Amino acid sequence: MTIYLMTESRIYTGRQLSSISFPLGGIGTGNINLNGYGEILEWEIFNRPNKGSLLPFTFPLLYIKGDDDYKWAGVLASYPNPPYTYDAYGFRRFNGEGLPHISDNIFIGEYPFAYIYFKDSRIPLDISLEAFNPFIPHNEKDSGIPVACLTYRIKNLTDQTFVASIAFSVLNCVGYDGFSRINGRFYEGFGLNINEFREDKSTKGIFMYSKKYARDHPRFGSIAIGVLNHDNITFKTSLKTLGKSFLAYAELYSYWKEFADHGTLDNNMDGIKPSADGTTRVGAIASTVEVKSGEEKEIVFLISWYFPNRLVTWHKEEPYYLKYVGNWYATQWNDAWDVLTYTAKSFRRLRTKTLDFHDALFSSTLPIEVIDAVSSNLSILKTNTCMRIETGELMCFEGCGDQEGCCPMNCTHVYNYEQAIAFLFPSLERSMRIVDFLINLEEDGKMAFRTRLPLDIRKPWGTSAADGQMGCILKVYREWLLSGDDDFLKKLWPHVKKSLEYAWKEWDLDVDGVMEQAQHNTYDVEFYGANTMVGSLYLAALLAIHKMAKYLGDKDAEKYREIFVKGKEKLDKLTWNGEYYIQRYDTEKAPRFQYGIGCLSDQVIGQWFSHILGLGYILPKGHVRKALKSILRYNWKNLREHANTFRVYALEDEKGLVVCSWPKGGRPEIPVPYADEVWTGIEYQVASHLIYEGFVEEGLEIVKEVRRRYDGEKRNPWDELECGHHYARALSSWSLILSLSGFYYSAPEKTLKFDPKIEREKFRVIFVTGDSWGIYEQRITEAEMISVLKVLDGTLEIKTLKVPNPGRIHKIRLFYNGNIVDGECSLEDAQIVLEFADKLVLRSSDQLEIKVLRNKN
Repeated sequence: MTIYLMTESRIYTGRQLSSISFPLGGIGTGNINLNGYGEILEWEIFNRPNKGSLLPFTFPLLYIKGDDDYKWAGVLASYPNPPYTYDAYGFRRFNGEGLPHISDNIFIGEYPFAYIYFKDSRIPLDISLEAFNPFIPHNEKDSGIPVACLTYRIKNLTDQTFVASIAFSVLNCVGYDGFSRINGRFYEGFGLNINEFREDKSTKGIFMYSKKYARDHPRFGSIAIGVLNHDNITFKTSLKTLGKSFLAYAELYSYWKEFADHGTLDNNMDGIKPSADGTTRVGAIASTVEVKSGEEKEIVFLISWYFPNRLVTWHKEEPYYLKYVGNWYATQWNDAWDVLTYTAKSFRRLRTKTLDFHDALFSSTLPIEVIDAVSSNLSILKTNTCMRIETGELMCFEGCGDQEGCCPMNCTHVYNYEQAIAFLFPSLERSMRIVDFLINLEEDGKMAFRTRLPLDIRKPWGTSAADGQMGCILKVYREWLLSGDDDFLKKLWPHVKKSLEYAWKEWDLDVDGVMEQAQHNTYDVEFYGANTMVGSLYLAALLAIHKMAKYLGDKDAEKYREIFVKGKEKLDKLTWNGEYYIQRYDTEKAPRFQYGIGCLSDQVIGQWFSHILGLGYILPKGHVRKALKSILRYNWKNLREHANTFRVYALEDEKGLVVCSWPKGGRPEIPVPYADEVWTGIEYQVASHLIYEGFVEEGLEIVKEVRRRYDGEKRNPWDELECGHHYARALSSWSLILSLSGFYYSAPEKTLKFDPKIEREKFRVIFVTGDSWGIYEQRITEAEMISVLKVLDGTLEIKTLKVPNPGRIHKIRLFYNGNIVDGECSLEDAQIVLEFADKLVLRSSDQLEIKVLRNKN
């Protein structure tokens, strides 16, 4: 396995381990978290977040014995950094915090993998951990398994032979509400908890459940821990239970002493006896290996969970509160043991495919800060920000509060920024569009900008978000471009038209392409008058709907284009101030929450989205470029002297892009909310747009400084904050790959394009379409350019391929899996355009090579 981020900036050590919490779980399944020291904390598997939590008695132990009298035992994690205060009684104590620990470690996070390398002069073996959950583009099932995979590797570089054992204990937490504090084994929801030892061909483990709850109860469920393919397994289905919470210290010491003395467990079956009411049991399983000189052995633990009965807890009002929505994963597996055995039987395949994605992403020649930003924010999909309800639709909060999701659900304006799901898991993204247009759209064309659950309870929505509603039209166009699914487009088409034309009843009454009425938007207020933040999305939506209408032969296609042309000219004329775009409105009608002559950071978000979709310029190119430079000049700053009295996401000598500034004065007394804050989702959006416009260094500087803020010491690198943890707007980071690679794909036209913005002489990048993913690579020398397109999974259909023109072209040759292919070649701007008489179909492992021989200077 190759580790790619072996650079000083992305190896976490010392104080940088303090804030790390690395999510491990499937899409929509909840997650557990690996901290910087190797501990498993924050068990968020109970259909809600649970920040700062721990599960008592749940930790790994290590035992080592040498040929001589050498022996060591301790917790297989390093000591956390100070302070050592947890409550009025000192530091945490239920997870072996007072036992010997590993001295130190380094942590490397390359999502979806985390690696920990333990360091201790007392231990003669090299001990490491690899942790992951399967993440396979386009494979929603295998990327949605409620499981964490923990592979411990033990390497012997000495001339002796050692015996090593790792034991993992887990509290049977069935009956827990997911947010209360647990006192050891004692909690009011526990009772009748049972731990069973089970085994099959691929795994041995402990299955944990409770007989206290009926199958339809919200606390019904199960968890399991197993070891993969090892013969020398010992276990305890139950640690000692001494009857009182005060005696937890004795229960824990008894377990510790047994393992520390022998490196094995007693194989007791006490756990099959149901626990007393208000109490539970702790199970443990250990694997022992002999490691000879020069050998490396692996011990793989799988931790799975199954809590199927998700209820609506975030809407407190009737008729929604406590209604059942369920979990999709419960339709795929029967319980946690079923999850565990599925993962165990498929482990090598799941890991290999996840590694393929990891390697395709991390072997890219894109700057390290870009790969870091993209990969780290993909972890959002594996947190409680996202759920997949029983019927299969993806439902997402904006982010996570400490114990509840925040700002439900599928907020149209926040998810304008998100780009990753559409490319990596397009069927899930399409499920969001179906809900947007077939459930959330009212008869008059108004779209609810939040989805209320259950889906079968429908009530009229108050205000529609203008930016979100226009963005949803763009997202339909994106989903269709990536998939080429005409049935999807035709199914939504009447509703898409109705959604666009609602603008003429609510926001653009004179149908001139400029919205001037009250426009609710992502700043949780209404903007009044002409502005490009909402207006550019409207223009882009008009152009996109024109293209869809033209494709479908809709008679209104030309009308949409004409409104776009009028709006493009008028909006620019109204709002361009010579440096950037401003808001034109009547200050008497809207005295609060506007930005007026301020410089808003996402003022040309519609142009950014248009670049992603290949729509071209919706506003004058020169003005767009100058506006971006002004945003950089006025809003990108060192924050030491910056005054912010709202939420603080960046401070002191950190750099950040503030939401809005007023470089020419005129700041309203009560301006647009959040104006002084710093949002990473907008920072990535602006950075990507800068790159699209050719300001590559400026865009990369923003990305680099954002990731410096999330350095492991000051903030968790896998939790970019806005209105909650794991905030979805940060998934705009995927657009950095699109802009830097110049990637564009149209499935309807079967056109694929690459136009790298950096490292053109030696360039490599992951690409993802709606049905395939793989690697594009190009090398340019004085004599030739070789471009290689390799599909790693799925099916890619190409009729037209566009690659960079290296200049001085002498001859072009095309090879499909080594065989010569015919095609028509032409030049278009700085691109070579290759047209194939018959479409090329590339499947997994297929490769297309373009060899351009160059004339001598």
